[in-house]
Amino acid sequence: MAMQLTFADLTLVTKPTRRAQFLAEMDQVIPWSTLVALIAPHYPAPEGPGRRPIGLATMLRIYFLQQWFNLSDPGAEEALHDSRAMAHFAGLTPGVDTIPDESTILKFRHRLEAQDLPRQLFAAVHDLLQARGLFVRSGTIVDATIIEAPSSTKNATRSRDPEMRQTKKGKTWHFGMKLHIGTDLQGLVHSITVTDAAVADITQVHDLLHGEETSLYGDRAYWKEEDREAWEACEGDYKVQRRGTARHPVSFIGELINRGRSRVRARVEHPFLVIKRWWGFTKVRYRGLAKNAHRAYTAFALANLYMVRRRLLPG
Repeated sequence: MAMQLTFADLTLVTKPTRRAQFLAEMDQVIPWSTLVALIAPHYPAPEGPGRRPIGLATMLRIYFLQQWFNLSDPGAEEALHDSRAMAHFAGLTPGVDTIPDESTILKFRHRLEAQDLPRQLFAAVHDLLQARGLFVRSGTIVDATIIEAPSSTKNATRSRDPEMRQTKKGKTWHFGMKLHIGTDLQGLVHSITVTDAAVADITQVHDLLHGEETSLYGDRAYWKEEDREAWEACEGDYKVQRRGTARHPVSFIGELINRGRSRVRARVEHPFLVIKRWWGFTKVRYRGLAKNAHRAYTAFALANLYMVRRRLLPG
């Protein structure tokens, strides 16, 4: 026999969880009106007396929940039923409001991808932070990280993703793609490129610069003597960590210089920490580079907002 809910059950007040606190903070710092207006021209308007589409703001909130909690489309539907905090963030009440099913969530994501809207969301957040004076334009730090893809052929197509490739890092082989980013001197991401894992980091440098920086930081993989000469000819500071060879190793003084540069360069690891360690973006979710690139643009836009949330919160 079903238990009858009491008044105490209906008015139960629980201690706010860390998840609820995180969602409350992000709710305040995300520029909802700007992002909704960006997507609205591509979202179907309700027509006729039939079933009305789920509100755009609700679907965008669910899309962001997928980034933060590493949720698949079915996983997002289930989470909205199970988690009071997630449902509340999306503006939904289980048992009262219609919870979007996984196909509705899938169609919304496909609509964003078809119009290249995740890239535009990233640009909109970048412009907002720049207008608030939160970007440091004087320098850029470049770095890359590998996102793993399944290397097994035990799947429906009996093949690996043809757009992914393998690379060796240290003594370990990795199969997947690379996220290349350029950040300011605080670690806020301003440029992104996505390639297969075999592409050398140094080939992406010029696509990661915004053109106004006077200094460039990077690890040894980005060292190139010709680039150093070009930067110094333009009176720029080429602060990429020096790389030696077997015949000409880096000197003691050079290692001290590298150590000093690494204190600044390390800030580029902050956005990777957020999206990989905290939000679970360590493996590709989709086949092909394009779909995973859309996820990356959204994730880094949200990571930028998260990293400066204390400065954006009202009061």
